[in-house]
Amino acid sequence: MSSKAEQKETHQANGAVLPAVPMDCLAGPDRGQLVEPSNFLGPDGVGVEVVVLESRANAKGVREEDALLENGSQSNESDDTSTDRGPEPASPLKETSFSIGLQVLFPFLLAGFGTVAAGMVLDIVQHWDVFKYVTEVFILVPALLGLKGNLEMTLASRLSTAANIGQMDTPKELWKMITGNMALIQVQATVVGFLASIAAVIFGWIPDGHFSLDHAVLLCASSVATAFIASLVLGMIMIGVIIGSRKMGINPDNVATPIAASLGDLITLALLSGISWGLYKELESKAYVNPLVCAFFIALLPIWIIIAKKNAATREVLYSGWEPVIIAMAISSVGGLILDRTVSDPNFAGMAVFTPVINGVGGNLVAVQASRISTYLHMSGMPGESSETAPRKCPSPCSTFFSSDVNSRSARVLFLLVVPGHLVFLYTISSMQGGHTTLTPIFIVFYMTAALLQVLILLYIADWMVHWMWGRDLDPDNFSIPYLTALGDLIGTGLLALSFHVLWLIGDRDSDVGD
Repeated sequence: MSSKAEQKETHQANGAVLPAVPMDCLAGPDRGQLVEPSNFLGPDGVGVEVVVLESRANAKGVREEDALLENGSQSNESDDTSTDRGPEPASPLKETSFSIGLQVLFPFLLAGFGTVAAGMVLDIVQHWDVFKYVTEVFILVPALLGLKGNLEMTLASRLSTAANIGQMDTPKELWKMITGNMALIQVQATVVGFLASIAAVIFGWIPDGHFSLDHAVLLCASSVATAFIASLVLGMIMIGVIIGSRKMGINPDNVATPIAASLGDLITLALLSGISWGLYKELESKAYVNPLVCAFFIALLPIWIIIAKKNAATREVLYSGWEPVIIAMAISSVGGLILDRTVSDPNFAGMAVFTPVINGVGGNLVAVQASRISTYLHMSGMPGESSETAPRKCPSPCSTFFSSDVNSRSARVLFLLVVPGHLVFLYTISSMQGGHTTLTPIFIVFYMTAALLQVLILLYIADWMVHWMWGRDLDPDNFSIPYLTALGDLIGTGLLALSFHVLWLIGDRDSDVGD
């Protein structure tokens, strides 16, 4: 038969506008039959004959279109907003509590053991000379560990959403997402590391009124180098995790952010300790090393900015994504000030080893929830669109934790992981004789109360904050997680310090045996 004519009819069935064709081309056995012509007056008053074609091919196209519409009605409504996406992945809306818990459990435990390792490292290095004589390094600890929330977890959430909505299905799209996002986090890491060192100098100077230029440059070099190297390593790991999750059929939202946190705390703290110790050793004999380190990493900024600007997805974040990162760094630095003031007090022995654990676990869980809510909203439209899924008012605790929707279900699952997870982590710390603390029942009760209260507050804030940002045309992947993890650091450190203080007041001397 005539294949070209059939293609034209198929295009017509799909709504394409076809050029006029001669009447004799419409004849043939495949064309169906001509319906009676109608006469209309053209612009010059000349009669124009319009022929209505009713073809079997057109009827077939309509039947095929009806079938596609019928299939499309079974998919998510987000399919209607885009026609160039790749194959739609399995919707997270169909996940059960068991499947959510099963996917989150292993990365959650892995992340928890990472925070335990970070706590053990901090428990050891707190006795090093650089931590004794440059105590402002303690203020850097939550701020730089918070980079996993400011940068790596945000990167993981952003890439998880992109993977779930089909923006990383082709090699070209994947490469663009990788290069743009890696350059972006290097820019953010360098700037945040520099600002964190300034905050540490200010917070260290205010209580004592003492300022040392050498120590300030040491803090700047240590902070910038740590932030840059840690973000480079963790960013590459995150990309591998998300690509691997997609190939294995696992929702990246459930695994990417906890794995980022599991390695983030340990790698960042180890780098900070090693770099600050090495630069402190060179401070007396080679004072020029610290300024050179600062200048080197800052000089690389223009390169990363140029690369990030070439990608449309990261260009917007490069221009508008600084507010949450900087504010979150400042919030974490306040938690670092609390740590700096308590870690050397004998009444607060054990703060160094438990702080990364309680802060890390809370940050990990709320990051998973925020990433899941963000993906859920992205599947229903774009930020700022009025939707029933994005309420602007503050939700009630009952709707956050006890409703039947998938986000409430995941909040319950994540909250139920707190107690068994922390019990495992506390036992691990005790078995490794970390923290100089005996795990008495009353200590465990106070510690668990602080951990549960922290996660409860964070999950509720996440439910409100993600929807609030969405309703104001802000992408939660870029804005919510930095705030939430920073609040986790501040709330966790504050509640833990309060628990230690109450234990000291009531005389639970067994839980604090000092050095």
